[in-house]
Amino acid sequence: MTDPASGGVEQPEIHRGAITVSIMLATIMQALDTTIANVALPHIQGSLSAAADQITWVLTSYIVAAAIATPLTGWLAGRFGRKRVFLLSVAGFTAASALCGMAGSLTEIVLFRLLQGVCGAALVPLSQAVLLDINPPERHGSAMAVWGAGIMVGPILGPALGGWLTDNYNWRWVFYINLPVGLLAFLGIAAFIHEHRRNELPRFDFFGFATLSLGVGALQMMLDRGELKGWFGSSEIWAEALIAALGFYLFVVHTTTCRGITFLNRVLLKDRNFVTGTIFIFFVGVILYATLALLPPMLQELFHYPVTTTGLVTAPRGMGTMAAMILVGRLIGRLDIRLILVFGLAMTAYSLWQMTHFSLEMGMAPVVISGLTQGIGLGFVFVPLSAVTFTTLDRHLRTEGTAIFSLLRNVGSSIGISIVEALLTENTQVVHASLAEHLRPDNPWAQGLGLQTATAAKLVLLNARITQQAAMVAYLDDFKLMMVIAIAVMPLLLLLRTPRKAAVAADVAME
Repeated sequence: MTDPASGGVEQPEIHRGAITVSIMLATIMQALDTTIANVALPHIQGSLSAAADQITWVLTSYIVAAAIATPLTGWLAGRFGRKRVFLLSVAGFTAASALCGMAGSLTEIVLFRLLQGVCGAALVPLSQAVLLDINPPERHGSAMAVWGAGIMVGPILGPALGGWLTDNYNWRWVFYINLPVGLLAFLGIAAFIHEHRRNELPRFDFFGFATLSLGVGALQMMLDRGELKGWFGSSEIWAEALIAALGFYLFVVHTTTCRGITFLNRVLLKDRNFVTGTIFIFFVGVILYATLALLPPMLQELFHYPVTTTGLVTAPRGMGTMAAMILVGRLIGRLDIRLILVFGLAMTAYSLWQMTHFSLEMGMAPVVISGLTQGIGLGFVFVPLSAVTFTTLDRHLRTEGTAIFSLLRNVGSSIGISIVEALLTENTQVVHASLAEHLRPDNPWAQGLGLQTATAAKLVLLNARITQQAAMVAYLDDFKLMMVIAIAVMPLLLLLRTPRKAAVAADVAME
């Protein structure tokens, strides 16, 4: 096979199966880490003595680091060679996983998760590129099906595997599990993949990349630490807000005035479908990852589910997504793609409406049913949204477009997690105060509780019950907010142009 990336040099095509297994191990390892740590968060929080609004930094640090580092993948592969970057990424991700498992403080695990995100950012795009290179064009569709299945294994196995490891060993094993997988992937890539080098070093807008990274990083810090520091009553939050504003301002000015290459190609902004699709994926990221961040702590702290049970009852979400993605592939090209997106968003909003009816007396069924419903809804959004976003773009713009698309999805995810966790903490305190103020001896309802003669132990138990009720109300408010977001973005569908059916079908085969 002749590889265009190697300047037309003939590349040996033996070991295709071994290459596929090796790179899919790396892909699954990275995809697994997007969800495997969620169910272990309460255990990590207790072990590291972290507050509820601080422990989510374990999730957001990984997501935002991967978001910022992903656009560098193409330049790094062109500059140093795809195989070298792949090997360094796998080795760095595996080492960072080991360090996360050994972390003794919140600061350490957040720093190591940042390193894990930076190293893991290149694994998914590189694995996709290698699969396309080692397979002839007529097999690209089946190769991408294998790749997509690997990507979906993470959300399906992550919660259940993370729960089982935490319950039977401890939370550190959700990171240690990457070590044997990473080692096998590294050895396979080193043995079977041939180096690919470009004849010309690709250009990259480092100033635009740096200013955007500065803005995103400072904004994420502000959102993560805002509740802890009292928001704009803190000089730190003001400083982070000003740095974020400066970073975004410089990025916008540079992008609009620079005559050379820019990180955000201005031509992309002329494509209505691409702009609308990236806005959509930002909010989809908010809903998906914020829900995954909220459910495990709620189930373990309020419902006292064992961590293994938590993983099992949240796993159907991934199963629903995979089933929907298989089905939607058959529908695209036959139905108006906007109708498929409306159905997906409606199912997602309905699942969040179901979650707003959670109560402390419910069983497992509402969690499973709402999760399955949301998984189906998101599955009906992901594939058609990718197709309609890129099908009207010129092919030479799609590499840049996918980088921006992934960046917005990950930034939406990290921002969404930070916002719902901050609201959860604040609303719990507000509702607790509101409930507690009615527990006065002169309140006829409260007199039935015997407050006049209550012992200290009874008052402690009563306060714990009030805190539990307040937290439940705060969780329901978060679910209601995400339901409103899902409904509010629906009118954006009117901005999408309906692409030609043949073009969409061809693009889905390449996804």
